[in-house]
Amino acid sequence: MQQEKEAYPVQVLCKVMQVGRSGFYRWQNQQEHQKDSLAKQFRLDSDAQQIFIDSDRSYGSRRMAKALQGKGYNIGRYQAATLMKRLGLVVKYAKKFKVTTNSKHKLPVAENLLNREFAVTEANRVYTTDITYLWTREGWLYLAVVMDLYSRKIVGWSMDKRMTTELPLEALRMAWWSRKPGSGVLHHSDQGSQYASLDYQAQLREYGMICSMSRKGNCWDNAVTKRFFGSMKRERTDHYIFETRADVEATVVDYILFYNNRRLHSYLGYMSPVDFEQQELRKAA
Repeated sequence: MQQEKEAYPVQVLCKVMQVGRSGFYRWQNQQEHQKDSLAKQFRLDSDAQQIFIDSDRSYGSRRMAKALQGKGYNIGRYQAATLMKRLGLVVKYAKKFKVTTNSKHKLPVAENLLNREFAVTEANRVYTTDITYLWTREGWLYLAVVMDLYSRKIVGWSMDKRMTTELPLEALRMAWWSRKPGSGVLHHSDQGSQYASLDYQAQLREYGMICSMSRKGNCWDNAVTKRFFGSMKRERTDHYIFETRADVEATVVDYILFYNNRRLHSYLGYMSPVDFEQQELRKAA
C-alpha cells in the first residue's frame, strides 16, 4: 500500500487489502517516527564521535555531555557514558607524574605567597609556571609554560633540548608580550634553580612581578599548572613515540591551542579559557 498509494487512492487500497484507513495511517506515522528517530540517533552518534576525535580521545562522559549540550542535545552525564560505551569511545589513561625540579642550590628562594589560593577573580593578577619534559628518539625536549590562574589559559610557553634558565625566561617573555600586564602580578613557581637564578629574578623585577615559590618538595603548591601537564600528556603525548623534537613541538603547540580555545574546563563551567575570558569581558561591558 505504501508503494501503490501514489497511483491509487488510499481509500481504494484499504478496501482491496481489507485494512482500515486509521490503522494504515497509524502504521505510516510509526514508520515516519522510526525514520526520524534513526536519523536523530545517527546525528548524535556522528557528533559524539567527532567530539571525541577532536579531543584526541580525551573527553570522558562529563565533558562529552557538556559538548553535546552545546550542540543542542538534551543529554546528561550518564546518558553520555552509555553512548560512549556503545560507540566504543575509550578515554586514554594517564601515566604517573614524575617530579623533575632541581631545588638543590644555594640561591635565594621566595616565600609561598600564593598559598594554594588558586581561585583568582581577575585576569593578569596571578601567573603560575612550571617545566616538564617529553621524550623523543632524538632525546629529551623540555617545555616551560606560564598560566594565568584566572582563566587557566596558557599565556606563554617555550621548548628546548636543554633545561636552562633561558627556557622558562622565554615562556615568561612570551606571556608578558602577549598579555601586557601591569605591575604587581604574583608570579608563582617551584624552587628550581632556573626560577631562582639571578637572570630570572632580574626579569621579574623588570616586569614588576612579585615572586612566590612553592615549599620545597611540595608539588601541590603548584597543582593547577602540573594538572595542565598531566592533561597534555594523557590526552596528547603519552601514547605516541616521537621521532624528532620537531614532531613533539608541533604536537605541544597544537594541544595548547586546543586547550586554550576549545577544551572544556570543569572549573570554568565547562567553557574554554578563551570563551571564559570573552564572556567575562562582555559582562564587564
